[in-house]
Amino acid sequence: MLDKNKVKLGIAPIAWTNDDMPDLGAENTFEQCVSEMALAGFTGCEVGNKYPKDTAVLKKALALRGMEICNAWFSSFLLTQPYEQVEADFIQHVSFLKEIGAKVVGISEQSYSIQGTDKAVFEEKYVMNDEEWARLCEGVNKLGKVSKDMGVALTLHHHMGTVVQTEAEIDRLMANTDPAVFSLLFDSGHLAYCGEDYMSVLNKYVDRIKHVHLKDIRPEVVEKVKKEHLSFLQGVRLGTFTVPGDGAIDFAPIFAVLEKAGYEGYVLVEAEQDPAIANPLEYAIKARKYIAEKAGI
Repeated sequence: MLDKNKVKLGIAPIAWTNDDMPDLGAENTFEQCVSEMALAGFTGCEVGNKYPKDTAVLKKALALRGMEICNAWFSSFLLTQPYEQVEADFIQHVSFLKEIGAKVVGISEQSYSIQGTDKAVFEEKYVMNDEEWARLCEGVNKLGKVSKDMGVALTLHHHMGTVVQTEAEIDRLMANTDPAVFSLLFDSGHLAYCGEDYMSVLNKYVDRIKHVHLKDIRPEVVEKVKKEHLSFLQGVRLGTFTVPGDGAIDFAPIFAVLEKAGYEGYVLVEAEQDPAIANPLEYAIKARKYIAEKAGI
């Protein structure tokens, strides 16, 4: 069982309002989102597109509900933009996170990403060459130093449709980055989705994991995405992802590895679905009960 004094439980707003497809959950307000998160028993969350940009307003709204921000997505373009531009945008982003008390920032390298396109996610993913790998790793190390100096831990979110998706790509990234300034955001669902061994990745890098996304998958939908050459977003609309306890992944071994390693930080439910089909509060409660049973928190 996970240590309640070390591990906190959060949930992402993407189940209520989808940043990539704003029509999903367009009717759901920020206040409803964070209120239902708290009602379901969560104490942390990430930042969504409807969250107030004014940090004082945001902190007050969260404090009223016993909530806090633990992370926020940052799209990096280290392969396609000048490093100085990426760093300037990153500093602005991390400054916002620091002001609201977050300890982690999760970046995703979006150069050549097909996650937000209509390209077939299983067939058209971009593969980096050696020069691009060197540029990515160098850039990540630089951002990691900047972030560490600001008091926020840098993690990278491996993600379907991006240049860091597979176990081999994660291995290469981790082998060529500095553990002192760079960590991994582990996401069970994205690894299971692309057919990789998520337990292998977790066991190898558990000591360099600073943030965990608990995401489950529906294998029958994944097969449909493969067979029909669908895009990542089409898969989301069809229900590729769901919350822990509702899909194919057994999270007990994941929790056991985290417990043995003495993991400290957030484990966060992140399962983008169509809220008109999968009621966000209902699924948040379902996930909360499952995690309490399997992880003891």
